[in-house]
Amino acid sequence: VQLVESGGGLVQPGGSLRLSCAASGFTFSTWRMSWHRQAPGKERELVADIGSVSGRTNYADAVKGRFTISRDNAKNTVYLQMNSLKPEDTAVYYCNAGRSGSFDWGQGTQVTVSS
Repeated sequence: VQLVESGGGLVQPGGSLRLSCAASGFTFSTWRMSWHRQAPGKERELVADIGSVSGRTNYADAVKGRFTISRDNAKNTVYLQMNSLKPEDTAVYYCNAGRSGSFDWGQGTQVTVSS
């Protein structure tokens, strides 16, 4: 299994970023996929997840209305569109299968929100 996150960077408060996660080594289309983040000194937390077929989504309260998770089963890729970014969104962002991380974590992608 391989999970490769990309799209992070430095952005000003109020800005936007789109993260991508390319997955391989498992049947992507049959798994719920999720995004998580870990800020310095904090536990990793679930940010959003999306169903395998229904596409039903769930969001953490902290990002609801600002972040959108989506997936492209043909490309084995899950996305996280992040709008109206805040300094407290600064973290390393990871994707995984399932809600709690069913596979080994990838390297993540750093998102820094700062002026």
